[in-house]
Amino acid sequence: MQLLIQPEVFTNRVANFAFELLGFEARRLASGEEFSSQTAESELGLVVLGGRCAVESSAGHWPRIGARASVFEGLPYTLYLPISTAFTVRAETDCDLALCYARAEESHPARLVTPEQVEVEIRGGGNATRRIHHILGPAFPAHRLLVCEVFTPSGNWSSYPPHKHDVHSPPGEVDLEEIYYYRVDRPEGFAIQKVYTADRRLDETLTVRDGELVLVPEGYHPVVAAPGYNVYYLNALAGSARSMAASDDPAYAWVRQTWGKGNSI
Repeated sequence: MQLLIQPEVFTNRVANFAFELLGFEARRLASGEEFSSQTAESELGLVVLGGRCAVESSAGHWPRIGARASVFEGLPYTLYLPISTAFTVRAETDCDLALCYARAEESHPARLVTPEQVEVEIRGGGNATRRIHHILGPAFPAHRLLVCEVFTPSGNWSSYPPHKHDVHSPPGEVDLEEIYYYRVDRPEGFAIQKVYTADRRLDETLTVRDGELVLVPEGYHPVVAAPGYNVYYLNALAGSARSMAASDDPAYAWVRQTWGKGNSI
């Protein structure tokens, strides 16, 4: 299975990948441009990465969504739309959007999550310190979709200690598919992500650049930002339970004790 891809490849060839639940689409719209679509059998989290847009839908109307210029300049607006919803997005300014889909059978109310409602958490310690924006967390009224943003400063690690969530064994771990959608604050910058299973049946080391997508179907998946470059990734998850419970790689779990309190993501 190819893990590092361009977002449009995932959008157009989703059936060729080993994900059963998640879908993803990245869109850039010029001011005044619009597009229409339907959620069909999926619920949708539309994250405004940058710019401002308006959304008309069969589940409601939102005339002004978005404020930040880019992911590195503020907190996000995110619109949650349920299954069986027709919608049209119109860019009020040049607009950068991420559409995170998860197959669902339950219908929940549409809802706009504003920056004031986003929980910000500083996690980890030392050179594994990172900032989390919790957008659609386990308590959010949805069926399966979970969404958050992670900011990894220059030279730092995140998703560390390496953790996995590929076994349904609550409350300690649940089985989740996951997407990492990357942005880097300079065009030549990069991150490195490793995706591996304990038996090394899967063992990939990926160099990831701005605008690329990493699929995590199983296994541990730590990330490090190249020195000099701040790295953002958008996580979308869906799976066996509405939880982000994960288990650390036992070989590296001891590192957590050097930070005091904290969890990996």
